[in-house]
Formats: sequence, C-alpha cells, structure tokens
Amino acid sequence: MPRGRGAAGARRARAAVWVVAVSVAGMRFVHTSDWHLGRTLHGVGMLEHQAAYLDHLVELVRAEGADAVLVAGDVYDRAIPPVEAVELLADALARLSETAAVVLTPGNHDSAVRLGFGAALMRPGVHLRARPEQVGTPVLLGGGAAGGTVAVYPLPYLEPDTVRDVLGDGEPTARSHEAVMAAAMTRVRADLAGRPGTRSVVMAHAFVLGGAASDSERDIRVGGVDSVPAGVFAGVDYVALGHLHGAQRLSGEPDQVLQYCGSPLAYSFSERHQRKVTAVVELGASGPASVELVPAPVPRRLAELVGPLDALLPQGVGGEHGEDWVRLVVTDDRRPTDLYPRARAAFPHVLSVEHRPATTAAPPLVAVTPSRDPVELLVEFVEHVTGAAPDEAELAVLTAAYEQAREVAS
Repeated sequence: MPRGRGAAGARRARAAVWVVAVSVAGMRFVHTSDWHLGRTLHGVGMLEHQAAYLDHLVELVRAEGADAVLVAGDVYDRAIPPVEAVELLADALARLSETAAVVLTPGNHDSAVRLGFGAALMRPGVHLRARPEQVGTPVLLGGGAAGGTVAVYPLPYLEPDTVRDVLGDGEPTARSHEAVMAAAMTRVRADLAGRPGTRSVVMAHAFVLGGAASDSERDIRVGGVDSVPAGVFAGVDYVALGHLHGAQRLSGEPDQVLQYCGSPLAYSFSERHQRKVTAVVELGASGPASVELVPAPVPRRLAELVGPLDALLPQGVGGEHGEDWVRLVVTDDRRPTDLYPRARAAFPHVLSVEHRPATTAAPPLVAVTPSRDPVELLVEFVEHVTGAAPDEAELAVLTAAYEQAREVAS
C-alpha cells in the first residue's frame, strides 16, 4: 500500500474532500494552481476563503505524506498584490515547507519579477522559479518510497514578446506561444537526455489545445493566437498545467498525463458547475501517472436564477439558495418595484441583479467577457459605427494597438 494511503483515504471519506494524485518514481506530489490570492468576486473579497483553502491544502499535504507541492502559476491575482495576500502566501509556504518541498512559478496574472524577488533567499525546500533563463534547469527530488530521482522542470508563464529573445537559439523565436513553449521544451529535453532513467515532470502555465476555458481567465492572445498544441510537451511523464480554471485531463503521448488541476475556488459564474479540486501527484518507476481527484472546500455555492421575481424570492432565505452567491436574472415584463431591496432581503449574498424582460424584444447584446477576443470586439465596433468591416490594413492596426495597450496595462 502506498505510504499513508489507508489513513488518508479514511480522512478523505470523513471530510468529503476530492484530490488529484499522480505517481512519480514512488514519490507523491500535490499539484495545484491558480490561487489568485487577493482576487474579488463581483467586488466581494475572497481572501478569507482563500485562507481556508490553504489550510485545507496544508492538511492534505500532511495527510497524504506528499514529498512535494507544485504550484503552476497565478499565485497572486495581479502584478502588485495587496499586503494581506503577500502575508497569506508567506504563511502558507512556511507551513507547507515544514513537511514537503515546494516548487512554484508565476502565471500570466503574477509579476514574475515581484513574485521571484528573493527567490535565492527562500527557506530550504522552497523553489521559486520565475526567470526564463532558468528554463531547462530542473528541481531534482529524490528519496521517495521507491527511491530514484524525479526531475521537475518549472516553466514560468512565457509571454512571447518578453522571452522570445531569451529562449531563441541565437535569434528570437517566432512571435507565438507555441514557438516559445517549443523552445523551452527543447531545453527541457536536452537536459533530460543527460539523465537516463529519470522520471520527469513539467510545470507549465498555458492554454493547451483541447482545454475548456472559463470567463475568468485573462486573455493571453498574441498575434490572435493564445494556445499551444499538446504535442509540444512530448518526452515528459507528467505535465502539471495551470491557467484554465476547470480541472481536466488532455490527450498526450501514450503513458503521458497532461492535467489541469484548475483553480481551487470559483472566480466567475461560468465556473459554478465545476468541481474544484486540489492535485496530489504520484508517479511510479515506470508506466503512466495515476490520477485521483478530491474536492477542495466550497465556501459558498454559486447559483444563477432566472424567472419572475415573485417566483425567485422563495428560493432565498430559508430556501435552497439563501446562503449562496447568487446572480438573479429577473424576467418580469415590467421592472418590479424595489427590485434591489427585495432581492437583497431574500438573498443576503446576491452579487448581481439584472432585469431582462422575457417578452420584450431587445437589441442584440455583445457580451464583453475575458473569454471574448478583444480584437473581435473592436471589429464589431468598427462594423457598428461605419457599416463595414475593417480591411486587412485596418485590422493589423487594431491588433497592434490592442497588444500594445495590453502590454502597457500589465
């Protein structure tokens, strides 16, 4: 029986938790990502719930007897996180590193420079990899139950315009996510070739083709393309992915596992049906990784309720959704009197109230969400104003302007 499996299984049954487990050369890892510390949901602070998740994570690592914790990007929600988020991360790393090695990388929400500051001064057992120059240099973990060494290759989020000079072989790579990820993986495979018999794990924060996105992931398009093919990760045993908020496994090579563990909390109503998980990783001396899924704590459910206001109100206090975070879409022909006060009284945690009459023909609405291509929205605006779609030259100007604005904003 793997180390700690029986006792941990009993604890999971009592606590009703769900985990992703992967086996690496007799070693056990916890794979997690997209904490987004400091994020809000419709203006409501999430730090208390994020702290509860990290408490759960610490207990899970101890109960599973994990050798390492892999955090695949978007540790913070923005480049300059609030002080409380920094303090929360410091406390979590201190507790996690008491029993396991910790490897973490920045995602597209983090500032690699700020997150990576002081990496060389981290306590033993905490490996923070934020510099693209370090790509191809593994964190070597060994001494698991079956012995042997596992090479973990942490890849920080690779913004093409920032890293194509660093990762190019004497000249810049092509300006795309696929090109910079392929260059990074070339370095990984070159290092791995000198370590015969070593099992391998790659940590990557990217949108891999075949993955299902949510509204809450930030756009990372460059040149109109935001994804990389799964084949770019050929040659490694387990790919610990971050960026997409829904837990999902993608197709890779035979005996290879490509796994998104997803975010531990729901950060948009598009995620309300997702089962949020933490990921534990175990890899044997040979063969594919085994994956077991265990739920993360749910601080408050998300619900979207659609219908006439009088039909929705009974579902509030004392009803099925009285304690949920709620989005109300009210379909009465006329706007109900005192809509917001009545909604708030019935649903203390209501986050959004919209009046959308069911029988009134409304003009088409353009949904502006993080999942929409901003350039596509610009094209629709030009068509609306001028009555004609932009030509190729105008489209190139729009694309360049958007990408320059996004770079300045980040």
